[in-house]
Amino acid sequence: MMAAERGASANTLAAYGRDLEGYVAFLSAQGWSVETATTDTIRRYLSTFAVAGLASSTAARRLSSIRQLHRFLFVDGLREDDPTVIIDSPKQARPLPKVLSESDVDRLLKSASVKKNPDGVRLWAMLELLYATGLRVSELVGLPLTACTRDREFLIVRGKGAKERLVPLSAPACDAVDAYKRVRPAHIYDDGESRWLFPSRGAAGHLTRQRFGQLLKALAIEAGIDPGKISPHVLRHAFASHLLANGADLRSVQKMLGHSDISTTQIYTHVIDARLQSLVARAHPLASAARRQQG
Repeated sequence: MMAAERGASANTLAAYGRDLEGYVAFLSAQGWSVETATTDTIRRYLSTFAVAGLASSTAARRLSSIRQLHRFLFVDGLREDDPTVIIDSPKQARPLPKVLSESDVDRLLKSASVKKNPDGVRLWAMLELLYATGLRVSELVGLPLTACTRDREFLIVRGKGAKERLVPLSAPACDAVDAYKRVRPAHIYDDGESRWLFPSRGAAGHLTRQRFGQLLKALAIEAGIDPGKISPHVLRHAFASHLLANGADLRSVQKMLGHSDISTTQIYTHVIDARLQSLVARAHPLASAARRQQG
């Protein structure tokens, strides 16, 4: 159902699979099954998370998997009730996204742009694309070759739920992709052609998320940046935060990030708050009067 009706990605399906395997194993050990589990049984399972020291975000995700399973069983008539309806989700603080400064991103881009071998040019193109578009890393590595050919100034992205969106490309990103396409044949190993923009000899046929993450951390070291601060997702956060800090509106950023709900995008409003505070301090007449009195 998750694959056919909701278009869930392979990564999402794998995560649900792991969550539900743990749940089913617990039920089996207690003499229960998904067809007979009660609300109290599920609560006992959830109580094991605290003992195991799981983060509240992980516990919430596992409960979400269990909810969707029982909702499916109920809707399809495999159970007469849904025992998860009255279970509350664990409370969790929503952490602010980690963000790189604009100067840190500039250092990364400059370090990547001086690399002239095929691997280096590929890394430069991927980095420019990521910062120019805010793509998820799975969307970046899984870009088809056709994504950049229909209109040079836009990128066609197939995101979560197989939904397509159009994301504008910056001139530096276009230049980096053009340079990469000239050396792209060096990354095709079977003397044929590949449908992927970033082909690889691996089973997926394209560069993996893990490998790109490794390359990104190595580049951070070369740029003199703590590699612990760097990940593909941090660059996605940087894209959104830097746009907002420079005047973009939240709805536009939501569309470019591919968020179905604007509440997800609102984690970046701390940037807007800081900008508004600075604006009020600089431009509001009462703030100006206060500065004059202090002077």
